[in-house]
Formats: sequence, structure tokens, C-alpha cells
Amino acid sequence: MNEHEHSRPPDEIPPAENRDHPVGDDPIEENRINTSYDRIIPRVLRNMLVATVLLLAPTFWFYRWAGSIGFAFGAAVSYINFRSLTRGVQGLTDRIVNRNSQEKGGRIILRFLVRYGLVAAAAYAIFMSSSLAFRGFLWGLCVPVAALMAEAVWEGYTAFRRAE
Repeated sequence: MNEHEHSRPPDEIPPAENRDHPVGDDPIEENRINTSYDRIIPRVLRNMLVATVLLLAPTFWFYRWAGSIGFAFGAAVSYINFRSLTRGVQGLTDRIVNRNSQEKGGRIILRFLVRYGLVAAAAYAIFMSSSLAFRGFLWGLCVPVAALMAEAVWEGYTAFRRAE
């Protein structure tokens, strides 16, 4: 089949002025989606805190004090990094979409680079102090993965619940 067999003939497409709103532009659905996305970032940040608290005991079990302190530090760095990342992405999109934005593009990029430089410096300092603390630190940097997995499960659950 080619693309012409699937398209509607021009006489069957209603004119734009006869429609209540453009095709695919349901204001109620769009508002519900926007409010849902507005709640995702705070929920992921909360999931990161919960995952950190839940994983401190296993980290202490495997790596003792040095590893659990490294884990807590890595989780704190990943939390700050995630917050900074979301702020940077919002600033960058605002800069692209809204040309009258007060934020300079170079400053946004500099914040991205400084953030990763600080993570690298912290990892190097911990690596030089203790290998167990460094392992814990690396596990702490993975906390956003656990938080995002929990968010994916929640979004899947709510999508299936809405479909019923």
C-alpha cells in the first residue's frame, strides 16, 4: 500500500473554521498532561530521597562506615546535580522559546560544565581517600536511576488505571 491509499480525500476533511479546535489540540487533555509533567520532577526528587534512606542500610552492610558515608555523599551530589540539571534545562528551553529571557545562554552552558567539573572533583577526592568510600560514592551517583525507575512504575500504573 502506498500513502495515498491511507489518506482521506480532500472533500472529507472538514474546514478549519467548522472545527471547535484544531485537530489534536484538546485543551482539557493538554492541561491535564501539563499538570502531570509539572508534578514529575518533585516526585523524582522525593523518590531520590526515599531511595537514599532505604539504601543506606545495605550500603553500610557491604561497605561499613566509609562506604556508607561515600554513598550518602554521592546521593547528595546526584540530588543537587539533578536539581541543577532540571533548572538548567528549564532555563535553556525558556531561552530558546522566549527570546526576551533575562538569562544568558553562555551562563546556562557554564553552569552545565561547572556542575560536571564539581562532580569529577568530588569523585577524585573520594577516590584518593578510600576505595570503599569511592565505591559507595559511585552507588550514590546511581540513586537517580532508582528514582526514575520508581517514577516509570508509577506512570505505568496511572496510565493503566486511566485506561480502565
